[in-house]
Amino acid sequence: MKAYLIAAGRFFHSLRLTLLVSIVVPLLAISGMAISVGLNAVEKALNDRLMEDLELVTRAVSGPLSRAMQEQDELVMGESLKSLFRIGRVSGASVFDESGTRVASLGVADSDVADSASAEQVITSGELGGAFRRVDGESVFSQFTPLTTEDGRIQGLLQVTRQRSDFHDLVASSRLWAVSIWSILAVTVILVVILGHYGAVGRHVNGLLQTMASLAPGRWRVTASASGPRELQQIHAGLRDIGERMALAEEEIETRIAKELEMAERLEYQEKVAMIGRVAGGVAHELGAPLNVVQGRARILQREDLPPEQRRHLTDIESQVERMTRIIQQLLDCFRHVPDSRRPVQLQAVLRDVLERVREDDRCNGKTVVGEGLDLDAVIQAEPVRLELACLNVVRNACQAAQSEVTLSLHMSESEFEVRVDDDGPGIEESRRESIFEPFYSTRPAGEGTGLGLAVVSSVLKEHGGRIEVTESADGGCRMRLFWPIGGSAK
Repeated sequence: MKAYLIAAGRFFHSLRLTLLVSIVVPLLAISGMAISVGLNAVEKALNDRLMEDLELVTRAVSGPLSRAMQEQDELVMGESLKSLFRIGRVSGASVFDESGTRVASLGVADSDVADSASAEQVITSGELGGAFRRVDGESVFSQFTPLTTEDGRIQGLLQVTRQRSDFHDLVASSRLWAVSIWSILAVTVILVVILGHYGAVGRHVNGLLQTMASLAPGRWRVTASASGPRELQQIHAGLRDIGERMALAEEEIETRIAKELEMAERLEYQEKVAMIGRVAGGVAHELGAPLNVVQGRARILQREDLPPEQRRHLTDIESQVERMTRIIQQLLDCFRHVPDSRRPVQLQAVLRDVLERVREDDRCNGKTVVGEGLDLDAVIQAEPVRLELACLNVVRNACQAAQSEVTLSLHMSESEFEVRVDDDGPGIEESRRESIFEPFYSTRPAGEGTGLGLAVVSSVLKEHGGRIEVTESADGGCRMRLFWPIGGSAK
């Protein structure tokens, strides 16, 4: 029932009903009024014609009847009344004296007209008159004509009655047919309007409504094609434009949210890094002196004549102290920022120095380190020590991962220089390439790496407005790509 009421409400507020009420119904009402007026005009014309015919007939016989009535010649009156039936379609005729008493009659006629207002008016005025009446149950028109003497005195009345002609029956039949045809036409027009509206407008409007109902977050773009009249296609185009704007706005909002989340994560990370930097500085300050003391005492003890076993323990102590010192130094390198000490630096010269140093490094023993493109003139704005530290850490890591060869090369693009370090080792899984730059994250077994080397590289590159990328080398190993802005970009 509720669904029926909803459907009925939609119909009564629909465009179809508006068309029917505002256009079809007025047109049908006007056409019905026109038909009615036309039929009434035809009927009136027929009635006027009836009266004119009777008037002509009565005028034709009024003279002989007046003389016959004056002479009291009943034979002439009878023949005159019969002649009326021969002249026209007359249903009855009567002659009355001035008192209203019937003198002679033939066919359907009144027996007495003393109470007839029309007869009295004719006798009083001396002019023709008549009215529609019912005589013996039949609808007739009575025409009263005064009968006068030679001196002009009214001596009686001639009443001629005539039934409604076949034309009146035809008018009544035509009226019935007109009403029937008008009703059929009205139903046909309404059906045509309803079906035509659905075919030309309604189904296209329903399509637009379905398209509008399908719009939702994530589904703003309109994919359906436009159809129907030009106005509906214009509405469809407007709807498509709105959907496109909504989709773009939604994408922009999502992009902004993603950027804000990314910025929040970066801010949180930077806060953590800053905290680690402060901790690292404190650790370096607090542990630096004790470690130097431990290392010094170990070296003093090594000068004594100790058994080999104890000397080996002292060597292990010194080695672990050096490792702890190196970790502290890397921590300081990772979180140290020296933007004020930058100056123009020959990048190719720094790389040649790095190449010489790693060839003497224990981690590169047994590995071939090759340099390519190091004759390129590459000037950048950088802090020399931090620059060399970053490049040295990358090459050292490559040496540790390589099986036999490491290639250090220098390249140039329109806006930046690229330092490329390739090795022929096992490479780094793509899922782990973003994590290797985080502090203390290492791909090596415990005790073989601190996880700070690449964190130092990433920190240095960010200070200099550069970036680092990890891909796969031509030999299937790892390729580290360090990008340095030409001329430098202080931050």
